[in-house]
Amino acid sequence: MELFNQSSSSRFILLGLSTDPYLKVIGFLGFLMMYLTTLLANFLLIIVVSINPKLQTPMYFFLTNLSFIDIWFSTTVVPKILINTLKKDRSISLLECAFQMHFHLTLGSVECFLLAVMAYDRFAAICRPLHYNTIMSRTMCIRLTAASWIISFSNSILQVVYTFQMSFCHPYVNHFFCEVPPFIKISCSDTWLHEVAMYIATGIAASLSFFLTLISYIHILSTIFKISSAEGRYRALSTCGSHIIVVTMYYGTIMILYLRPHSHSSSGLDKSVSLLYSTVTPMLNPIIYSVRNKDVKGTIRYNLVKEIKLKLFLEKSHQHGR
Repeated sequence: MELFNQSSSSRFILLGLSTDPYLKVIGFLGFLMMYLTTLLANFLLIIVVSINPKLQTPMYFFLTNLSFIDIWFSTTVVPKILINTLKKDRSISLLECAFQMHFHLTLGSVECFLLAVMAYDRFAAICRPLHYNTIMSRTMCIRLTAASWIISFSNSILQVVYTFQMSFCHPYVNHFFCEVPPFIKISCSDTWLHEVAMYIATGIAASLSFFLTLISYIHILSTIFKISSAEGRYRALSTCGSHIIVVTMYYGTIMILYLRPHSHSSSGLDKSVSLLYSTVTPMLNPIIYSVRNKDVKGTIRYNLVKEIKLKLFLEKSHQHGR
């Protein structure tokens, strides 16, 4: 088969979306609703944390970073899907594809590391309460976050450059957006070394983060079971509940997609898993944390509602003054 010409003007064609008009309308409305919910929920959580002094803690510092990541994580993917749903031309330039792949990989990796850091924060709070402020100082929080970004950004550049050095048999990508696994499938090159490199990179980001999280929770559960009162155990465990749900959902989908042989993988399953962690998870994260948190719900109920009432009162007063 003649190799696909990979010049700077080359374009890839994304085939992930259905060509059925009715399914396209349903898909467009579904993606639009998820994207708007993601933006609203994450921006709301960032605002709530910023206006409530009680929430100025390391855990919420990481949580606002997670919301910031989720906003852009979804933004790298969903707007292009929405555009391709409406357009007949579903092509994407090589440069645009590379940028989308790079930022998607970077933000996904940062979220992996950040979830592990948040587990360590819960370990320090529950297992080392007397030293918590020293362990999770403001400087340490910033360093851990910065390290997550630097490692993820560097790893992403290497993977993207390596991916587009491969030869491709054709420009048709059976996916919703530019991601490494579907490009391996259309490659005419020997992909063994690339797959090994991807497994190692993903192993560092996802598997290592997962195991660090697991170790943290083993220590956390060990400490919780030593608490004599049932109320004390429940209170300690409830501070970790939301994080456990998010970790299970995110790490599970990442490992299914990246840590299994791609020569025998299902395109349908790959696309479903990609959509789950790229569009659904960023939407659910702030909701999960908000629903289970009294301080967040209280701030939304009182502070924001109070500000809206005050704004309406001032507008009415201004109108009467005229």
